[in-house]
Amino acid sequence: MAEPADVYSDDAIARLYDHFNPWGADNEFYLALARETGGPVLDLGCGTGLAAVRLGGEGFPVVGADPAASLLAVARGRPGAARVTWVHAAGQDLDRPERFGLVYMTGHAFQALLTDEAALAVLWNAGRHLAPGGRLAFDTRNPLARAWLRWNPAEWRARAEIPGQGRVEETGEAAHDPATGIVTIRHLYGYLDQGLERRALSRIRFIDRPHLARLIGQAGLTPLAFHGWWDRSPFAPDSPEIIALAARAD
Repeated sequence: MAEPADVYSDDAIARLYDHFNPWGADNEFYLALARETGGPVLDLGCGTGLAAVRLGGEGFPVVGADPAASLLAVARGRPGAARVTWVHAAGQDLDRPERFGLVYMTGHAFQALLTDEAALAVLWNAGRHLAPGGRLAFDTRNPLARAWLRWNPAEWRARAEIPGQGRVEETGEAAHDPATGIVTIRHLYGYLDQGLERRALSRIRFIDRPHLARLIGQAGLTPLAFHGWWDRSPFAPDSPEIIALAARAD
């Protein structure tokens, strides 16, 4: 059997994304940061554009960049999408003339960077795009919480009613490689009213807070805070998230 496609390259699965990942506390966190910094805003790994369009609707100049054409197609079709400048580019390759008061990566996009080299390239480029006094913010799951243990058919099962497609169920399973911190996730989407299934694959990397702090410093950035949750509570070993805020060191 052929290996499933990457979850972010499948056009049909891209159209499901927002139904299983609606607006939540993470989006509110980045919206509040945009209000505090005043923009302009760069959304790296903008995905389907949920946050970028909301920020654009509040009057912020917003650039949304993503390497996945399937996700950008969804973003460009949103009501209000014309307020955002959409760019098909990976975080390490983006080159914009603007400098931004806030650069952020939400939805655990940072975890799609599977090596230190890739992470450093994105962090360095994000820092290069910051205006003086600007802030970089992004989130990654805390490996000490071992979230991958809950990614199995018994504990991970969600359903959504999709217009034109009926009921769709999302589940899957994950395998963790302790040597690399990489978790391979096999996604399964069941179209319950059509008797169809779609399978896809994703890989994400977990690194701990000291490792993350080293990467931030190596990228020429200064860590400002590490939060453990979207209420801005300080990071602790049992926190589910590592939410990093950083600024340029110069």
